[in-house]
Amino acid sequence: VRVSVNVLSDHKDPPVLFVVRQKEAVVSFQVPLILRGLYQRKYAYQEVSRTLCQPQTKKEVETQDFYVDVSTLSHNTSYQLRVTRVENFVLRTNERFSFNATAAQPQYFKYEFPEGVDSVIVKVTSAMAFPCSVISIQDILCPVYDLDNNVAFIGMYQTMTKKAAITVQKKDFPSNSFYVVVVVKTEDEACGGALPYYPLSKDASPDEPVDQHNRQKMLEVMVSPAITSEAYVSSVLFCLGIFLSFYVLTVLIACWENCRQQKRKGLLAAMDSPSLDTGHTRSFPDSFLGHSPYDSYGYGSFGNGSSSSAEGVTDSLGSTDVSYSYVGQEQFKRRTPSAPMRPLSIAMGRCQYRAGMGPINPKSALPPPCPLGTEPPPAPTSLSFQQYLCVADLARKDKRVLRKKYQIYFWNIATIAVFYALPVIQLVITYQTVVNVTGNQDICYYNFLCAHPLGNLSAFNNILSNLGYILLGLLFLLIILQREINYSRALMRHDAHAL
Repeated sequence: VRVSVNVLSDHKDPPVLFVVRQKEAVVSFQVPLILRGLYQRKYAYQEVSRTLCQPQTKKEVETQDFYVDVSTLSHNTSYQLRVTRVENFVLRTNERFSFNATAAQPQYFKYEFPEGVDSVIVKVTSAMAFPCSVISIQDILCPVYDLDNNVAFIGMYQTMTKKAAITVQKKDFPSNSFYVVVVVKTEDEACGGALPYYPLSKDASPDEPVDQHNRQKMLEVMVSPAITSEAYVSSVLFCLGIFLSFYVLTVLIACWENCRQQKRKGLLAAMDSPSLDTGHTRSFPDSFLGHSPYDSYGYGSFGNGSSSSAEGVTDSLGSTDVSYSYVGQEQFKRRTPSAPMRPLSIAMGRCQYRAGMGPINPKSALPPPCPLGTEPPPAPTSLSFQQYLCVADLARKDKRVLRKKYQIYFWNIATIAVFYALPVIQLVITYQTVVNVTGNQDICYYNFLCAHPLGNLSAFNNILSNLGYILLGLLFLLIILQREINYSRALMRHDAHAL
């Protein structure tokens, strides 16, 4: 039942109070209806309509009476009172229903969960952005809070312009039904609109209410079932499967690479072993091995270098006194982590100088240094350097120092990760608690049209979508850990490339 009242006299006269007494509820309002906005602004409405609360009945057919009491201090007041029956009060699943609403003429409807449906999405749309409106989901209780100044007292609500969506779960309503309340706000500031101007006439008082005239909005509501629990679980497993497929792909690549390395080692061992027929070392072409001599370790080196790196190559620079000696892979094998390769050196007669660095250490196995301040005698000069240079040969810091710095980097990253994750988790818990207690869904900026709750979380899909960062980040750490283990084992084997 809906009660509509329109006072025909001037709104400056004393207001008329209407009290509707029912079996289990009492609704009272005055006309003109005064609603307050920001900065205590007053807005007056001459036409007021309210839907009466529907008390619970034990019988299918029961006659219920209600009384309307009218009182005013005015000596001469005329008004119109109209009582009508709301035909489409119960919403049906997947059926659209259109209606009009104003700030003084709110609307609310009832929805009952059908069998087999545990969660539904209430979608409210409008072709016009303004006036701003509020959508509220409330339990079946009396009275119903359906005015701008009390709609936030109970239930959960959203502010909307053209679209709104609220996911409702059956477990939250013991009666298996709820009210969908639509209220038009007195001001558009909550939706990003502008505040109306006060009248600037001389006779106007700041305390005088502003007449909002016909502030009306056309809306459309539809209730549709949400995804089922089976679809929910399958979607979560599908997302996890996508991320775990990277793990499977990484394991397959690692196994293939391991088999490839084992095959290569077997061929190299067979090549190094002497032949039973001739007693000489076998030689295999590079194409048979499946790779070039320095395919995976020759980065930063000369690609067209001589394959017979152990041979000495001499070059004449206009004189036969200068010779260049190339040290090949044998020097790599002789190096150990505790004895890094010496820098480039220049040997001049009986004295030796480091290029640009002064005399070398006299305790070395090389010729003794020249006394400071003396000139070395002219003698044949030889420049000794490696044919294939690696990044480690150009490093100016010892690798033990670099390793400690890398360990500090790891702990810095771990510390940053902890201090980055803790505030995020705390904010999610805090704001989710505020949303659940107050019902204000405007706090969190979710896409409510595709938000899927789980437990106390309003949008579990927003958390699931960030799971890829964690899983793929852990995979990256595992790959780096595996490479570090392989490198440590290569150092224990005194592998030339690792050294």
